[in-house]
Amino acid sequence: MRHALSRLRRSDATRGNSLSRRLRRISALERREEARSFLDAFHDATEASNSVRQRRWSTVRRDLAKYGFYRHTPEELAFGARLAWRNHGRCIGRLFWESLDVVDCRDIRSPEAIASRMHDHLIEAHGDGRIRSVISVFPPVEGNQLPAWIDSPQIIQYACHAGPKGRLIGDRQNAEATRTACAMGWEPPARLGQFDLLPWFIRDEDDQRHRIDLTSGVVREVAIMHPEHQGIAALGLRWYTVPVVSNMVLTIGGIDYPCAPFNGVYMGTEIASRNFADAGRYALLPDVGEAIGLRTRNSSDPLWKDRALTVLNEAVLHSYQSAGVTLLDHHTASDQFMIFHKRESAAGRRVAADWRWIVPPQASSSCEVFHLKMRNFHPVPNYYRDRGTDGLRLMPWYGDRHRRRFAIWMDRVLRRWKIWKRMAW
Repeated sequence: MRHALSRLRRSDATRGNSLSRRLRRISALERREEARSFLDAFHDATEASNSVRQRRWSTVRRDLAKYGFYRHTPEELAFGARLAWRNHGRCIGRLFWESLDVVDCRDIRSPEAIASRMHDHLIEAHGDGRIRSVISVFPPVEGNQLPAWIDSPQIIQYACHAGPKGRLIGDRQNAEATRTACAMGWEPPARLGQFDLLPWFIRDEDDQRHRIDLTSGVVREVAIMHPEHQGIAALGLRWYTVPVVSNMVLTIGGIDYPCAPFNGVYMGTEIASRNFADAGRYALLPDVGEAIGLRTRNSSDPLWKDRALTVLNEAVLHSYQSAGVTLLDHHTASDQFMIFHKRESAAGRRVAADWRWIVPPQASSSCEVFHLKMRNFHPVPNYYRDRGTDGLRLMPWYGDRHRRRFAIWMDRVLRRWKIWKRMAW
């Protein structure tokens, strides 16, 4: 009775937790199904014997029945993180999914230790400029026990300051994060700039927010310049080298890891065509146009933005190449995705892909992926941001197997039932 009351109190305490509102709510049967599906995939990949499969499944099934969760072995964790990358429909760079460096950090729980590990993560990922894809996996959700997690979309972000006459200085999407940082004691530089590094935030197991300041020298940045247009260098643009995504939940076999920051490699258009050019970010196209001698105001040329975008992409690619830092152009990224697609098809697997995220924003129709038919069927393992959006449709995918028509029909019915049940009516 006492144990039941304490468990109920913990459940009430976590109900209003900001993390608990993001996590998927799946039934015990759904969790068991995802565990079985993942273990089958892991044992198929490792060519495990039937006795090994049965012994492991018996342990997992017993733990799920007794505790509501189970613990992955280090090998299962590494395979699951890589498989989640392979399954994630919004990533164009999945060709090298098997090379993901998985660091098991499940014994690290305190905000200070997490911050120390992320300091090392940035250094390891950058290396000598040849960016490595790394993921640091911290403790999972176990029953009602919620672990610490990172409350920032990325570890490295630039601030957005309110300048004179209401003019915004910096990355517009980080205006709220900048206000939060200032409220928690962060002091912006005396001279406000467009590229002032923000601190990042961790929420501990009690849902208390902690401010983490980036250590000097850990963030590597590249100054943006163009080999022909000197006006680009005069704009004083720069960007960081390692994009560490830190607000996505890694889900493997029914177990959620809310703190699993990972990094890949930048594609040039992410920086030039989106971060620098988007109206909700830096909105630099008019400045770039004027810097290269284009008429941007009252111009009769409807293509000046296209020319400015092309020059800005050239500048970003040239700058990263000159600095010896890995950066993909969008045509190479498109070709790599097509190779990945062909390899997966040859292995008998369908590729989950979201067309809106895969197709580059620059010269889209000249990339082969533009003409590729895509469907994102949200298989697990995977990464998601919250249960109401991309986490809503996550579930095992059986479409790669040869099945009878009735089983295929039942899969469709059950899939729609699960989605309907998870929706917030």
